[in-house]
Amino acid sequence: MTWMPLLLADPSPCLRYLVHRELLHNEEEASELEGLREADPLVRGLVDLQSGDGSWGRGAIPGNAPQGDIQITAQALTRLGYLGYGRDYEPVRRGAEYLFSRQLDDGSWPLGGYVADGEKTETYDVMSLQTSIPLRGLASTGCAEDPRAERAYDWLVEQRLEDGTWPTGVAKGVYGYVAGYRRMPHSRWGCRSNTTGALEALSLHPRRRSSPEAARALDLLLGRETRERLHLGHDVARLVGAEPSAGFITYYARFDMAQILSICGRIGATVDDRRVNDLVDHIRGLQGGYGLWEYLPKPQISRWLTLDILRNLVKVDVEGNWVDMEPRTPFTAYPKKVKRF
Repeated sequence: MTWMPLLLADPSPCLRYLVHRELLHNEEEASELEGLREADPLVRGLVDLQSGDGSWGRGAIPGNAPQGDIQITAQALTRLGYLGYGRDYEPVRRGAEYLFSRQLDDGSWPLGGYVADGEKTETYDVMSLQTSIPLRGLASTGCAEDPRAERAYDWLVEQRLEDGTWPTGVAKGVYGYVAGYRRMPHSRWGCRSNTTGALEALSLHPRRRSSPEAARALDLLLGRETRERLHLGHDVARLVGAEPSAGFITYYARFDMAQILSICGRIGATVDDRRVNDLVDHIRGLQGGYGLWEYLPKPQISRWLTLDILRNLVKVDVEGNWVDMEPRTPFTAYPKKVKRF
């Protein structure tokens, strides 16, 4: 365990708390750190910026948020949930109530007039990210089974395409264009960013993580067998504030192998699947000499990334009941067009 002294030497009490609780299963040491966590700048700096109505506004999370305070509040809750806080924590409870207060009658959240790809005057009528991003924040903090959240999940599932993916969006009854970097394997209209967002939300629900909808979406997502080393750990870096939480339709644009591993661990995909097995082998091969995985753009969060990878490797490196259905075929985001002459 060459990683252990390095992780336990980190100045963040939140990180040390999670190491003791989730890797070493040392509840006694974890309980001693319980009272120190709120003084962690990752927590204190965020809580101090919460508004009186429970929301977080611009400046609370680095980056831009086209969906406004709804998106920023969702991102703040996602961070607090990642750090181990639940709805019994007052800032979380207030943030969750703010999101629910902005929920529409059909269970979704307002899209906010998001501009369609390449169209300056047209907007999407529906985009699943308008609901999957708030749902991730709520589910991260233990609110997934709230009846109001359940209505949002029902709305989200209704947006699925017949092939099991989620589209870019719908504008006047027409599916939105899918750029190459967002293409899904074996899908004509499926958008990887929207599908990843929906899958993140589903995988955090105690029951829906085992649903056919979640299994089908993950099976398709695993068809993109790319190895983008630079992006390994991008989602973790965003959660702890080292990377900006930028964009909306591009929110999940980067293919982060650590994020895919995390989703596999929550949904129950194991190394019985050859694609998961190869992913695990590849990630293990990237572990450094001191037992850490380095996030190349921001090495300072490598200990957070190491914690995340280690706890998810344990979940997938077991025998399970996961069955993959998709054929294993090469994937290219921008395939070359065959010339007629």
